[in-house]
Amino acid sequence: MSTVSLPQDESRQLAPPPGRHPADPRGGVEDALPLESLRIVPARHPGRWAATAGVAVLLAMVVSSLVTNDRWEWGVVAQYLTWPSILEGAWATIRLTLVASVVGFALGTVLALMRLSRSPLLQSVSWTYTWVFRSVPLLLQLLLWYNLAYLYPYLSVGIPFGPEFLYFDTLSVIDKFWAAILGLGLSQAAYSAEIVRAGILSVDQGQQEAAASLGIPKRRQVSRIILPQAMRSIIPTAVNEVIGLLKGTSIVYVLAYGELFYIVSVIYGRNGRVVPLLIVASIWYLVLTTLITVVQYYVERHYAKGAVRTLPPTPLQKARWTVLVWASRLSGRPVPDAVPPAYAARARVGVLTRTARTSGGAA
Repeated sequence: MSTVSLPQDESRQLAPPPGRHPADPRGGVEDALPLESLRIVPARHPGRWAATAGVAVLLAMVVSSLVTNDRWEWGVVAQYLTWPSILEGAWATIRLTLVASVVGFALGTVLALMRLSRSPLLQSVSWTYTWVFRSVPLLLQLLLWYNLAYLYPYLSVGIPFGPEFLYFDTLSVIDKFWAAILGLGLSQAAYSAEIVRAGILSVDQGQQEAAASLGIPKRRQVSRIILPQAMRSIIPTAVNEVIGLLKGTSIVYVLAYGELFYIVSVIYGRNGRVVPLLIVASIWYLVLTTLITVVQYYVERHYAKGAVRTLPPTPLQKARWTVLVWASRLSGRPVPDAVPPAYAARARVGVLTRTARTSGGAA
């Protein structure tokens, strides 16, 4: 058996340095330096800081222009923001949005189920309805419904091509409000039908097959199994449609109905304060859209129960945890158990960094 001798410099390199353990049998080298002597250096993000500084400068410029430019007339805005006529117009906008949304999504769900049925007649009717109402502009639909009395002075209920039982004066039934509801709601139904249909198709086909194999009736399959799962993909798009419908109510001003934008236009037509009153309307639309967005968040969180292991935290929970994490960083105390591990880990890193720095550890 031959022995190979290494050069002196190589044998010296293979020797373990002082203060360190020799290589373990698995090939790893264990560091004997104590943890207290190490300084944890946080990652630096120069690009992030540069972007933050740029955005902060832009925000400062915007705020400065809003504060220093007297032509915004913020005093007039504050005066008319809670004006009784403005509040009545905002309430009328809310009513239009709520009723038209209920009509649109209820009818849209029926149209979606008709489109997915095996009946050629139901499929054809649903497709034709969607095609017509998505093709005709909303403004034109509103004007047609408002002038329905020109085509049908009287509305009747009876047997087709047979006797009629009830008669109604069209002008007494289709007023400005209901003309707006018909225009907004029936137009929205065409878009809602496609949203609901896409949500139903997003559910795994095996869910319906498993329900059918268990003998569950078709109606209960749709109401208890298919639709609850489809809601997770329906809600985000549906809420966007509701927000669009909220802003779309401003087009009802062509009917001289007293919604928010019509009231604002009447007021600035009298006093000439166009820009301040348009800002008033914008603020109210922002407030109403924010409320809808908050409702959307909690509805999505409700329907996410069957899809995620842990529900996402609410904004209030995030704010509370952030306060606890920063309090832990400033005081050096451990994070309370109420904070999830993901948030607690951030505080632990901060505490270790400060401890290593104050102890004068090596870099």
